Formats: sequence, C-alpha cells, structure tokens
Amino acid sequence: MGRIFETIGDYVILMWQTFRLPRRWRIFWRDLSREVYAQGVGSMWIVMLVSFFIGAVITIQLGINASSPLVPKFILGYSAREIILLEFSSTIMCMILAGKCGSAIASEIGTMRVTEQIDALEIMGVNSANYIILPKVAGMMLFLPVLEVFSMFIGIMGGYLAAVFTPAVPLKEFVTGVQFLFDESRILYSMIKGEVYVFIIASVSAYCGYTVNGGALEVGRASTNGVVYSTVGILVSDLVLTQMLLV
Repeated sequence: MGRIFETIGDYVILMWQTFRLPRRWRIFWRDLSREVYAQGVGSMWIVMLVSFFIGAVITIQLGINASSPLVPKFILGYSAREIILLEFSSTIMCMILAGKCGSAIASEIGTMRVTEQIDALEIMGVNSANYIILPKVAGMMLFLPVLEVFSMFIGIMGGYLAAVFTPAVPLKEFVTGVQFLFDESRILYSMIKGEVYVFIIASVSAYCGYTVNGGALEVGRASTNGVVYSTVGILVSDLVLTQMLLV
C-alpha cells in the first residue's frame, strides 16, 4: 500500500515539474507541432478504420437482437448513435490510443532515460520533464477533438452502410433513429471525457518511461505498464465522469 502512495506522489511531483511555462517557446511550438502530427494525425487511420467497422457491427448486432415486432425499427439507429457518441468515440477510441500512442510515448521516453539523454538535459539545467513531456500531453489533447469528430462521423457512416446491405436494419428507419431526439450536449460530454482520457494516457505513459531504471528490458516493461495503467485509469475515470456528467 505504501508503494502505491509513493508512486502517486512521484507522479504528482513529475506533473508539477511538467506543467510550467516553457523557457523557449520556439522550441516548444516546434515540438508541439511534431507531437500533433505523430500522435494525432498518425492515429487517424486506425481511428477511422476501427470506427467504421465498429459502427457497422453495432448496427448489425442491434438489428439481429432487436427483431421483435414490439420494438420499433428506428430504435436501431437511435441506439447505434447513442453508443457511438457516448462510449465508443471517447472511451473505446482512447483505449485504442492507449495501445498505440501510450506505448510509443513510454518507450521513447524510456529510451531517452536509459541512454542518459534525460540526465544530460538536467546537467545543462533544462527542466527535462517540461521539455519532453509537456509537448506530448498538449499535442494529444489539442488534436483529440478532431479524432473524436472523425470517429463519430465514420462510426455512424459504418452503421449507415451496414443498414444498406443488412435486411434486418431498414435504411429509412435507421436514418430516422439517428436523427431522433438528437442532443448536442452528448458531443460535448464525449469531448470532455476524451480530454481527460488522453491526459491520462500521455501523462501516465510518460511517467512510466521517465522513471525507467535499467536497460532495454525495462523499457519494454515500461511500455507495457503505460498501456495497462492508462487503460485502468480510463475505465475508472469513465465510471466517475459518467456519474458526474450524466446522472
């Protein structure tokens, strides 16, 4: 139990060092643009691919399991939309990003630690946490709304195409359900959750890499721990945020 509190304390101290004003803004903006491209733009293909197929599968599954004549068919489109907006495009998508971006962040920073690049920065008087971690956290949080909008749109389009080719889901009823009782606050809710999740992914993965002790084997373990801890943090945060924002 004491080890858990010690880890949490180290994480808080690291974040305190990270979130300070950069000394050289030109270098910060350069690193930020690089991280936006690497972590954000570089993740668009996997987000779009997974969103399309998950949207299609959700629609088909709803059509198969809601075949009762007592259930109106427009409920299929309504349910698919709510699942995509409320959970998939925030929680599930960020769990995917934890595997792709979180492991990359942890392994990159861990490699810098074991090759003594971080030690060299500290010897030169540079706030290494601020210099290395802040652009990664800010870059992911900055580009997340774009990823979420694409995920929502592509997911619903996947459901639409599934309705075109699946007899169990009438296309007209699906479109009616997607438009039924649409609440714009659902998008804001999803954005808020997503921002919290990507902060957890970037900061926790960076912590796992920053605190590596050892060699290449420990870098691999840090990468795995970053994904695992980020995923657990996302699930716990999902429960808390759902209670706070929806109930």
